[in-house]
Amino acid sequence: MTAPDFEDLLRELTPQVLGTLVARYGRFEGCEDAVQEAVLAATVQWPAEGVPGNPRGWLVTVASRRLIDQLRSDHARRERESATTAVEVVPEDVPDTDDTLVLLFLCCHPALTAASQTALTLRAVGGLTTAEIARAFLVPEATMAARISRAKQRIKAAGSSFALPEGAEREERLRVVLHVLYLIFNEGYTASSGTELHRADLAHEAIRLARMAHAQLPEDGEATGLLALMLLTHARRETRTTAAGDLVPLDEQDRKQWDRALIDEGVGLVKESLAGRTLGPYQLQAAIAATHADAATAEETDWRQVHALYLILERIAPNPMVTLNRAIALAETEGPAAGLALLATLDGDERMARHHRLLSVRAHLLERTGDTAGAYEHYRRAAKATASLAEQRYLEARASRTRQAPGS
Repeated sequence: MTAPDFEDLLRELTPQVLGTLVARYGRFEGCEDAVQEAVLAATVQWPAEGVPGNPRGWLVTVASRRLIDQLRSDHARRERESATTAVEVVPEDVPDTDDTLVLLFLCCHPALTAASQTALTLRAVGGLTTAEIARAFLVPEATMAARISRAKQRIKAAGSSFALPEGAEREERLRVVLHVLYLIFNEGYTASSGTELHRADLAHEAIRLARMAHAQLPEDGEATGLLALMLLTHARRETRTTAAGDLVPLDEQDRKQWDRALIDEGVGLVKESLAGRTLGPYQLQAAIAATHADAATAEETDWRQVHALYLILERIAPNPMVTLNRAIALAETEGPAAGLALLATLDGDERMARHHRLLSVRAHLLERTGDTAGAYEHYRRAAKATASLAEQRYLEARASRTRQAPGS
């Protein structure tokens, strides 16, 4: 088994093992530490000794023993020894159940703020680093580390049970769960840092969990819409980079190479989600993705429909990224000057002022107006603002092209 295969297997098993331990022992924070130690042991032993026949059971056993060691080190030895008596012998027959969805809901405990719920789930279930989560929230890494630590302590203090919530509480916490899966997928589809544009492991895991959520609540339009959005977006993955790993923008991708099976499934889910009585942001984003997928060529894209959908999305879920994307669609229907005017409304937003996406879109629209000097400057600034090497190469190439353009 290759190193990437090991990583994929461990990423898939880690939340399952954590769910098993939390269901059995409680102690969320202690269980997470024990699971991380077990994963570390696996990365050392499995390449040398081979993957065990039951890797999930191996991880549960090792993590359980690590947790027992932690309990034994506590000062209240008599109480802890009494507790460990029942777990001294760890059973090898680990139940063949996946408690990842229950773990997701636990991380979205009502004792936490929405931001802490999302951050903790990304860390415990999604496997993102604290730095990656911080970039997703547009906050410093130290701030995010403190937020995650506090979230663990609050779950411990709340004494929550490891079970799926019921009724209105499930609906409320589902909204946070879906947002978490959305962020995980986004990090997998376009990695915020590193040499690769994609992190297929995260994208696949987000889709797997989204399928699980949809199966649990098939009548929820937003759960259906989110799964549709992921499938329609993931269908383009093979065409987003060249063989050398360079980024290929949407309008230059070979649409014949898009995964039609995923597109057909996604379009079907979009129709299913829009048939309901309510309309949410994931359903609208999925409808936008379906509009792009429906166009055989970039020139055939129904940009008026795309803009109309973004306008509705902006009204029901205001967000600077939505406005940025609407500016792109507006530029396609009314010209780049109109798009630039809309982008100008984001300049006062501290979250966006130096974001590479705002800089790169402005550069593209300036290039379309013929302002090659302005485009060059913004492409260079955008390249410096992103931690993704694939995006850096693309933006630097665009900057070089505008500098060499006639009249620049």
